[in-house]
Amino acid sequence: MDWSLIFELSLKGLIGINAVYFAIAAIGLNVQFGYTGLLNFGQAGFMACGAYGLGMTAHYFEISFWWGIPLGILFSLLLGLLMGIPTLRLRADYLAIVTIAAAEIIRLVVRSVRFKHYFGGSDGINRFAQPFREVGADFGIDQTQLYGFGPFTFTGRELWTMIVGWSLVALIGYLVYKLMKSPWGRVLKAIREDEDAVRSLGKNVYSYKMQSLLLGGVIGTISGMIFALDRGSVQPDNYSRDVTFYILTALVLGGVAKVSGSIIGPMLFWLIFTFLDNFLRQVADKPIKIGNFTIMQSTQVGQVNFMLVGLTLILLMVYRPQGIFGNRQEMAFDGR
Repeated sequence: MDWSLIFELSLKGLIGINAVYFAIAAIGLNVQFGYTGLLNFGQAGFMACGAYGLGMTAHYFEISFWWGIPLGILFSLLLGLLMGIPTLRLRADYLAIVTIAAAEIIRLVVRSVRFKHYFGGSDGINRFAQPFREVGADFGIDQTQLYGFGPFTFTGRELWTMIVGWSLVALIGYLVYKLMKSPWGRVLKAIREDEDAVRSLGKNVYSYKMQSLLLGGVIGTISGMIFALDRGSVQPDNYSRDVTFYILTALVLGGVAKVSGSIIGPMLFWLIFTFLDNFLRQVADKPIKIGNFTIMQSTQVGQVNFMLVGLTLILLMVYRPQGIFGNRQEMAFDGR
């Protein structure tokens, strides 16, 4: 058992690209779920809007890569309006049903053969991130060189994406923190607790919910852009419904209705996930057998890892449902 390699890769996962885009997406989901009480199970759909907004600029529209940023934001705003208009006047569970269905519809549409000319089908869209990487080269970061020390060693491509990504995490986290301390943010939290009381004070609850849904969606869109830029491609199956639930798990781990929880939660999630994945892979190299029965084979590592992550979430919800930084009272939102 190579413990040094396991811990090295785990520490790398703590601050790696996956933690970056999960943190941004979790901040957006926290605006909707943690602060407003909106059950958005389709954050992956907003992430796909950002990724395909970038990819389609060169693939279909044949315009500058940088136009993909406003294009992706436009896609997410349209998606938020399409989901929010028919559901936000209803109970929270209706929004959950619509959002998870909308995210799956987006994934199935962009991977379909019929629309392959626009979205690249199951192959996705590739080789569109070079202008972004050239900006890193202008700052003296060689995409092929290694930077860092010990477990925190990254290629220039990874380092540049992480610099931009963590800068966005800090900026977006600060803006959301200030917004939630403002009168606007206090209205959102009041809606989470009792929207009828807020409505009785003359506030337009529907409008505030829509604003929260759109803001969280746009933040999720930025997460999808970072994810696509790191890989230099956008693949439809990278935005399945599973992604939303992993982000939600990371958010609950850190603590809902806390900006710090939105950031620390994804970091801890990937630390635990990477540790378990590498530990199980080394265990599977020398499988344990009971008679003719093999407890775990190398092809089952992924499934067992997700089972352990699910068990961790169950234990978390039983013993500390508010997460590490959260407040138990913040979990008691009004679901009407």
